[in-house]
Amino acid sequence: MTQDFIIGFAREAIEMTLAISLPMLGVGLIVGVVVSVLQAATQIQEMTLSFVPKIIAVFLALLVAFPWIMDKMVVYTQNLFLNIPEYIR
Repeated sequence: MTQDFIIGFAREAIEMTLAISLPMLGVGLIVGVVVSVLQAATQIQEMTLSFVPKIIAVFLALLVAFPWIMDKMVVYTQNLFLNIPEYIR
C-alpha cells in the first residue's frame, strides 16, 4: 500500500460521509434560517422554538433519504469487500 492509495481511500470515505449527511444538514440549515427569520420578525426569542422544528425536520429528512443512504452505503461496502484482494497487494 502506498501513501497515494491510503490518501485516496481516506478521501473516498470522507466524501461518502459528506454525501450521506448532506440531506439532513441541508434541511436543518434551511429550517434553521426560516425559524431564525420568523423569530427576528416576531421578536420571539424562545430557544425551543428554534430547536424542535430542526429536530423534526432532520428526522423527516432522514426518513425520506434513508433508502438512498442505505443504497450508497451498501454499494460502498460491497466495493470495499470485493476489492480487499487488491488492497492487500
